[in-house]
Amino acid sequence: MGTEADSAGTLVAEIRAKRLQDFIRGRREHLDLSQEVVAKRLRISTRAYGNWERGKVKDWTDQKLYELAEALAMTEFQTARLFWIAVGRAPQPDPRTTLRRAPAEGPATAAFLGDYGVMMNALSLPALLIDHRWDVKMANKAYRDLFRNIRAHPTAMPSNFLRFGLFHPDAPTVLADHTNWQLAILAQLTSSLERHDQDPTLQSIRRDVCRHPALRQTYLQQMPEWVLGYGADLLHHESTVRQLRHPDPHVGLQRCRLVEETPRSLQALGLTRITLVLGNPGERSLPEPVPLSHNHHAV
Repeated sequence: MGTEADSAGTLVAEIRAKRLQDFIRGRREHLDLSQEVVAKRLRISTRAYGNWERGKVKDWTDQKLYELAEALAMTEFQTARLFWIAVGRAPQPDPRTTLRRAPAEGPATAAFLGDYGVMMNALSLPALLIDHRWDVKMANKAYRDLFRNIRAHPTAMPSNFLRFGLFHPDAPTVLADHTNWQLAILAQLTSSLERHDQDPTLQSIRRDVCRHPALRQTYLQQMPEWVLGYGADLLHHESTVRQLRHPDPHVGLQRCRLVEETPRSLQALGLTRITLVLGNPGERSLPEPVPLSHNHHAV
């Protein structure tokens, strides 16, 4: 019994370490920065920073994490994710900065969200606003068009993206390669529960996963190994591209990258903006990188 518990604890620690490495390295590579540049921003040696990315740092302090977030130009949301992955809790207020938070309710907030909805509807790419449960609070026309053929379902309405992807019988018609989408969503559910372990909506989704034989097996057996290879978040893992099937037959199968771009005004309301960047499966979003020497760290 003790050996099983120790093994489970070791696996959890390995998953957390792998997620942190992927998160830090992925953010640096997304910004097209070398380790030398980031180390210079942190005022440490390149070797010391390399140890950060390799998971050799155990004594993460708030100051160290805030400095890392600043060096990698992280948003408030990304900074919070960094803290949860590294030390398993939300960040304490950064004494170096004071953020003014907008009121959660009121005419001014309603007017702002109304104008933001107008702006989102002008976008050609599907975009949505979610809360920490992944409840869809706002979506533009392109997003609604993507899910226009989805039928009503008593346990998996599209209003919660996690529940939709896991349980809705029509989900595979839009989420191509549905098995991989489900693995990613289960990993995201685990990540969200780490931050909001008492949230009844997230707990309800986990209970329904455990009641579903196939999903339960995936959740307990395949998902931990998948996390080690690909990371635990649907967001902030910029190298991951999945597939969507558009209901318009002239559009058809599309490559999809989930991009989080949340201004502080939305963060203050507890909302996250996601844009689904679509393209033809054969297209590349970036040109092939030019081979460089091993001493130069580049994308």
